[in-house]
Amino acid sequence: MDIYRDFAAVYDELMDNVPYEQWCGRLHGLIEKYGVSEPVRDAEDTLASERNLVLDLGCGTGTLTELMYRRGYDMIGVDISGDMLNAAMEKMAESGADILYLLQDMRELELYSTVGTVYSVCDSLNYLLEEEELLKVFSLVNNYLYPGGIFIFDFNTVYKYEKVIGEATIAENREDCSFIWENFYDPGQEVNEYDLTVFIEQEDGLFRRFTETHYQRGYRAGQMKALVERAGMKLLEMMDADTGGAVTAESQRIYMVAREQGKTNAD
Repeated sequence: MDIYRDFAAVYDELMDNVPYEQWCGRLHGLIEKYGVSEPVRDAEDTLASERNLVLDLGCGTGTLTELMYRRGYDMIGVDISGDMLNAAMEKMAESGADILYLLQDMRELELYSTVGTVYSVCDSLNYLLEEEELLKVFSLVNNYLYPGGIFIFDFNTVYKYEKVIGEATIAENREDCSFIWENFYDPGQEVNEYDLTVFIEQEDGLFRRFTETHYQRGYRAGQMKALVERAGMKLLEMMDADTGGAVTAESQRIYMVAREQGKTNAD
């Protein structure tokens, strides 16, 4: 089933509580700490230009991509949803940003060069329901990373789906749209199904109803670390996404930073 089609039109409005500015600051800080990319555009050297490229994998409507662009990074955005990318392109037309957006499935990632940094946040990797899919994506990321480049990603944990949002129903009513988000957790598969029903006001004042069903799998820190290493990268850091501190058994979202370590610079 296609997802993020009708939802793309109201995604930004319904996600206006997401701390994108905070996420941008964290990504920038991690790149400064571990990475090879710098927020400088139009480098003369080809390899230096590749080093400074930053890929937003699962960029959605491009809100975070735009913020990182404003920080000075040369940005590429990849997403599987054409409707979400259309929204991102509209933002770019308004802002005047120069971002390359690519319509691709991350499991079939294909870039024209290496990039210094790849990041994937906001649950994007949780949509991959099999470890082998994750391993394929991690291996592709490793392949396209510039020597010593880093991969920053987050994921929702099994604990979050099992203990926090599994079986919960969330609803919100606004003037021009409302939604009902129903969660159904399968502990055997560790997969969370959420059925989203959205009502959007039309020009004639009537509301149109549409539904989408999404599936996300929870993962554990140990699983992700093992997959990162199997893909050829070295795990540098993991943290609780909410606190910025150490990962605990009750961490709901985890950030990880991994480094490419198999290539050598031709220089």
